[in-house]
Amino acid sequence: MNDDHLRQVNPDLATEIYLPSPFRVLMHNDDYTTMDFVITVLERIFFKSPGEATRIMLEIHQQGIGICGEYPHQIAESKVSKVHRMARERGLPLRCSIEQA
Repeated sequence: MNDDHLRQVNPDLATEIYLPSPFRVLMHNDDYTTMDFVITVLERIFFKSPGEATRIMLEIHQQGIGICGEYPHQIAESKVSKVHRMARERGLPLRCSIEQA
């Protein structure tokens, strides 16, 4: 069913759908978190393939920061919380943040 059909039936039903603004989840480099742990986090929390996780990990290591993905605000916050919890459970200082895309 397309919008034209809706307008023909009842023009009051035709509405625009607004997608929420995406937010980037950023991971920050530190001197203690292992590269293997960063890859594991990228695979488990952000569902990255091993190759993509390795590429992002190297970007974080070399540039100091890397983009893990773009998500609606609540999902981005949830992923950041999961990363922080997983890191704290292992005594690691790994940090993530979010920014509007």
